[in-house]
Amino acid sequence: MAKLMISIPHSKDNTDKATVGFVVANASVASGVETAVWLSVEGVRLAVPGYADDIHEEGFAPLKKLMDDFIDAGGIIWLCSPCVKKRKIDEANLVEGTTIVGGAKAVEFLTTGASCITY
Repeated sequence: MAKLMISIPHSKDNTDKATVGFVVANASVASGVETAVWLSVEGVRLAVPGYADDIHEEGFAPLKKLMDDFIDAGGIIWLCSPCVKKRKIDEANLVEGTTIVGGAKAVEFLTTGASCITY
C-alpha cells in the first residue's frame, strides 16, 4: 500500500497552508493511501479543541470539517511531542483522533516507503 505524510507546521499563522494540507490529506486517504498528517511547530495548535473552528479559507470547506472528515476516513494525525510541550498545550485535552508522538515515529513512517509533502 502506498503511504503519504503531509507535514503541516502552520495553523492561524498561515490558515491557507493549514487548509490546503488537509485538503490534500483528504484526497490521499480517499484514494486508499495510508495517510498521516504530521502537525509540528504552530500546527500542533490545531489539535486544541475549538482552535480550528473559525478557520475557513474562501473556496474550501472549513478546516474543522476537513480535519473531522480526514479522521473519519481513517487518516492519522500525529503531533510533534516537543512542539506540544513548548506551547504548553494540555496533553490530556486534545481533539479526538490525534496522537502525540516523537520524531522517531515520523522517521519510521517515512523510512518504510512513505513520501512527504510539506505545507
